[in-house]
Amino acid sequence: MAEHNTPAGLGGMWDLQRGRLRRDFHRFDVLCFLVCTLVGLDTIGSAAANGPQGLTWQVVLAVVFFLPYGLMVAELGAAFPVEGGPYVWTKLAFGRMVAAVNQFLYWFSNPLWIGGSLCIVAISTFEAFFVPLPGVWKYVAGLVFIWTGVLAVLLTVRVGKWLPTIGALARVVLLTFFAVSVVIYAVRNGLQPLSVRDFTPTYAGFVGLVPVLIFNYVGFELPSTASEEMTDARRDVPFAVLRSGLAAFLLYGGPIVGILLVLPGKAIGSLSGFIDAVKAVFTVYGGSVSADGTVTLSGWGQVLASIAAAGLILGVLTSGITWAMGGDRAQAVACADGAGPAWFGQISPRFGTPVRVNVFSGLLASVVMVVAFVFSDGSAEKYFAAGLGLAISTNFISYVFTFPALAVLRRKLPDVPRPYRVPGGRTGVRIVAGVTTAMVLYTVIVLIWPGFGVGWFGTEGDPAASLPKSFSGERWSYTLSQVVPLVAIVALGFAAYAAGAPTRRTERESLGAAVPSADQPNS
Repeated sequence: MAEHNTPAGLGGMWDLQRGRLRRDFHRFDVLCFLVCTLVGLDTIGSAAANGPQGLTWQVVLAVVFFLPYGLMVAELGAAFPVEGGPYVWTKLAFGRMVAAVNQFLYWFSNPLWIGGSLCIVAISTFEAFFVPLPGVWKYVAGLVFIWTGVLAVLLTVRVGKWLPTIGALARVVLLTFFAVSVVIYAVRNGLQPLSVRDFTPTYAGFVGLVPVLIFNYVGFELPSTASEEMTDARRDVPFAVLRSGLAAFLLYGGPIVGILLVLPGKAIGSLSGFIDAVKAVFTVYGGSVSADGTVTLSGWGQVLASIAAAGLILGVLTSGITWAMGGDRAQAVACADGAGPAWFGQISPRFGTPVRVNVFSGLLASVVMVVAFVFSDGSAEKYFAAGLGLAISTNFISYVFTFPALAVLRRKLPDVPRPYRVPGGRTGVRIVAGVTTAMVLYTVIVLIWPGFGVGWFGTEGDPAASLPKSFSGERWSYTLSQVVPLVAIVALGFAAYAAGAPTRRTERESLGAAVPSADQPNS
């Protein structure tokens, strides 16, 4: 199977855009890209806020979800090295309409995430370590954050790929230095008492943790959206997936341990947990912690904490950049293929990137930021909870169709060369596809209705306690903040597909009436 002549049969006007791509994405770039994607600094506090059992569930989900998910992407990415990645896999398995709506959800989740939780983490970090941002200055800071990312994404691959590389290195340096500082802090000040019982997993804890932990475990497929910009996608995707997965597991778990050892359990917030832990730990270099928990930094403590804060902001920015680079590329491919407005399917001749989609994503993220601040009455915690929940559920609905594509393509296209194969034959493929699909579907349910299943069949806990703290006692307000936008986004996905009708019609006319339409699942 030639790289540019796959059974996916990308049509529309994609062949006209393909020649504008630049092959500058090497194996090391792909590895750093994935580390930057998988190690999400914005969700560390959320995982730690659920206590030590968060570590237990992290290990369980690494085996039950992260490992099979990585095996799945390694096979699909190597077997179908075509620009667009998940869009191509889903189209080949289920047809163009399903792939179109699925891809729209996958892409749309990124502006929600950048304008939502990433933006508020960056702003909160800046305020905690530098200066407050009253009134309109919060909006200004958010726009600077968003549009810095947009400018970075539309650069050529040769230049833009260095930003994820820098982001990956920043994560390693920041989290390693934090770990060393925790050890020094422990020697001088002691640690929070933790017992073996604290690590015992509960269903209520699982319900609260599964969205955050699984969200931090997804992203393996992102480099495949730029497959035709890689020097050797068939080899580089499996190589990078397996190695970045191990690195991400270690880099994500370490800070959670540090937070739990330094901060009292009741003092850990979903948004501020990692920020508060950094401030407390860095007092070993200069500063103090008062009896009521107030942290005062001075001297080198203040200097190093400010550097760490800048690293944290850079980390969340590059998370958004990597997801935007992948999501925007896949959306441009879909539009060029007739699954969306053709105007957005253009690749810039100058940059070799989908500039039109990049800019539109920035506009959407800006709107999300403004609406979220108004909706939450300026409450950072409420803004963070609503924004993160909506971004995860939108993203995960797309996975409900992408993951089963593994089993469908093994059955429909068994003769396609697969440099890497999920072990276990068809049974192994069904298990991998089934388990991962079930996990993301369950995650969507508990995001829309937190506490789902808590108290059932003798399980302990109060369903209301599973609501985000910032929405305590406001179940319907929270659920509506998820359901209403989700319904609107799905409707927009169908509208985008309808807007691609002229491209599909032109394609059919050029192929001739004897050629079956690509919209049919068997095409």
